[in-house]
This record gives sequence, structure tokens and C-alpha cells, in this order.
Amino acid sequence: MSVEDQTVDKNRPARKTSKAQRVLTGIHTFFYRLSGGKMGGRLGKSPILLLITTGRKTGKPRTTPLFYLKDGDNLILFASNGGSATHPTWWLNLQANPQAEVELGSKKLPVTARQADAEERKRLWPLLVAMYGDYAEYQKKTTREIPIVILSPTAKNLP
Repeated sequence: MSVEDQTVDKNRPARKTSKAQRVLTGIHTFFYRLSGGKMGGRLGKSPILLLITTGRKTGKPRTTPLFYLKDGDNLILFASNGGSATHPTWWLNLQANPQAEVELGSKKLPVTARQADAEERKRLWPLLVAMYGDYAEYQKKTTREIPIVILSPTAKNLP
């Protein structure tokens, strides 16, 4: 299913990001980039990447550190927003423009985003919860089905 074909309300606002959260994200991103992912590249057993999206309102690049799961050549994200009733801003940005970039350590990769279909979700959900157990709690906190986002390498990355 392409991002354009989804039934998610793209006009629904994201939860406001607090100033403290923006500062912590900025610090995390700074140290991640400074160390090539050695600092801030993991939290416990969960790996972290930097996702760079294009702001759907501003057109500016937006960087977000996120847990991810590797699935073949794809990277899997979970748009939980901590169990909030609204989607995270990064997911709304990807819905508006599915072309993005990720940083894995010091490597940058262009990717294209799409939402996992029902079959993919059934397979990926237990893997995500095994990696980071709080995802199951986040789903219990909200009435929305939390999207699983698949980032695939763009054609220019393929041999």
C-alpha cells in the first residue's frame, strides 16, 4: 500500500512537541552525528537511526532519532508517538512526502516510506515488541492502530 492510498487523515494535527523534547532530540542528534552513531546509536538492545524527513508545512529538513528494526534491506519504524491519540510529526511528514533519508551510524541512505499492510504488520508486530516491549503498552493507550512504517532503499542505492 502506498502512502498516498492510505486512509489516515493527513490533516489531523500531530501532538505538539514540547520544548524540552526538541532540545533533547537536538542533543541526541548532535552526539549521534559527532560520534558516527557510537553515542546515541542504541538504547539497551534497541538500535537507533536518524530519520530526516521534509517538513510538510515548512519544506525544511526535520531529523528524528528513532528505534528501528532491520528486515532484509528494509528498515522498520513504529509510529507510536508514545501511545498518543495523534500520529508523530515524522509520520505525517512521510505521508506528505515519502522520500526521506536515514543515517545509520555515519552512513546516509535515501529511502522511500510506506505503511505495512495487514500481512506485514502481523509478521513485524511481534518482532518490534520483542525489540522494545513498551510498544505493546503504547498500542493499549490509544484507539488508533499505530502504523508500522517500512523504509525501503531508493533505486539509486540498489546495485
